[in-house]
Amino acid sequence: MSIEISIDTNSKAPIYKQLVEQFEEAIRGGILKPGEQIASMNDFALQMGISKETVKKTYGILREKGMLVPQQGKGFYVAEVDPDAKPRVLVLFDKLSIYKEVLFNSLTEELGGKAEITILLHNQDLDLFTYYLETHLDRYDYYVISPHFPLDEKSQNTAVKLISKIPNRKLIMVDHWLERYPGNYGAVYQDFENDVYDGLKQGLEKLKKTSCLRVLTLPSSLYGGHICKGVERFCMEYGIPVEFMTTPPEKISRNETFLVLNSQLDWGLSGLARNIKACGLKTGKDIGIISYNEFDLNEVVLGGLTTISADFKQMGRTVAMMILNKKTWKVHCDFRMTRRSTF
Repeated sequence: MSIEISIDTNSKAPIYKQLVEQFEEAIRGGILKPGEQIASMNDFALQMGISKETVKKTYGILREKGMLVPQQGKGFYVAEVDPDAKPRVLVLFDKLSIYKEVLFNSLTEELGGKAEITILLHNQDLDLFTYYLETHLDRYDYYVISPHFPLDEKSQNTAVKLISKIPNRKLIMVDHWLERYPGNYGAVYQDFENDVYDGLKQGLEKLKKTSCLRVLTLPSSLYGGHICKGVERFCMEYGIPVEFMTTPPEKISRNETFLVLNSQLDWGLSGLARNIKACGLKTGKDIGIISYNEFDLNEVVLGGLTTISADFKQMGRTVAMMILNKKTWKVHCDFRMTRRSTF
């Protein structure tokens, strides 16, 4: 075998994982040539001072990835690896909301069939996320993850520990960036508190004339607290009265503006529209409505729904560029107000 393999005993990465990465790099880099025989499991275990089970797991993963081929009674040989082979991508979203669909569709469109994609949903459940990682670790070239998990310290620490099992060069976080997680990996994210501040600022001239900004949100919203904090800071800085609520009010006065925060709050938007009509008022003329998050249907909702939103199409395109260029970086996604008839 024409390469030197080393084990870092101080690394948190399991030994088999270190070995898989080194073999993979040597094969892709042409250091190990197609058809070259590698050491037997017994010889390699003795050479490295590790268990045969560890070597068996290493060779098994490399075989599954198509990098090694066994020959009966002879051992393992380096396979012919296509340098233009499609990268395998595992997408681990929390939920497939309409906004994640926009992101995912943009990702697949930009990749243009140049990658093999598997998508799974962890539902913000750390146990399910753990299962998916343990089942699929070392079997993909990229892991595109929306790291949306409970925000308590214990859950966040657990998430960081789990994500650390993925090599940085294979990791791309989307929609949210776990800043506490160190390393040179990819991230395409929105900044909930500061983004909502900047989005509202794009409508500052009209918002200064509103009698009150009334914010509809759900207590169960994962980032609702961060978003509301940004709204509160904006309103305090510019002297705009603000009120937070979880259900559409029955009494609505002329010249109020509503900000509907949650994508799950479709019933809130429809209820708000009914209550506005019941009060003899007209949306867009007497009452303003701004919705959080953009998608195509907003062009026709209520005659054209004004939104503030991250650019989810840009998010998907950027992730695809990282995969196609085999290079990752961290980028804050554009966030903007799209003005329509409701505001």
